[in-house]
Amino acid sequence: MDENLLLRLQMAMDLAPSVGNARPWRVLRIEAPRLRAAVRAIFMAENTRAAKRYDGTQADAYHSLKLAGLDRAPVQLAVFTDTNPSEGHGLGRQTMPETLYQSTSMAIHTLWLAARAENLGLGMVSILDPHAIEQLLDVPEGWTFTAWLCLGYPETEDDSPLLHRNGWQANTQTLWHIR
Repeated sequence: MDENLLLRLQMAMDLAPSVGNARPWRVLRIEAPRLRAAVRAIFMAENTRAAKRYDGTQADAYHSLKLAGLDRAPVQLAVFTDTNPSEGHGLGRQTMPETLYQSTSMAIHTLWLAARAENLGLGMVSILDPHAIEQLLDVPEGWTFTAWLCLGYPETEDDSPLLHRNGWQANTQTLWHIR
């Protein structure tokens, strides 16, 4: 993938909002075949475990889903949240430390929007053991695994989520309540 394009995506992510301007997201671009193969093995073990939860037609549906871009995505990013960044000096997270994770989520969302504007797809692999990923990548203490992202050109031009498209779970309407 073009490095200038990746730089534009990184710059967009740099603009994401964060609590106290803490900027807690830490991104590792994973290119080493050994690491990618190890992540694929972690996925396979967790996917086998997850599949046991379903039976009958739901098990068949689960097995038919493409749940990982690990095999074909040219760019793979491991995203972590630094749980005690020096940036931001603690502002805004003393009573709600989870705002660090929310900030990382907003950075991922900003990356996703920027990727879509570039006609790229961004998928998140969630069937992974966070502790195993942290150990594999030997990240510093205080970094918590948040997301494995697969970035590349999509196979289809349909913006509806894969699970909705494949009949696993239809999108539901956001409910707003007034009090």
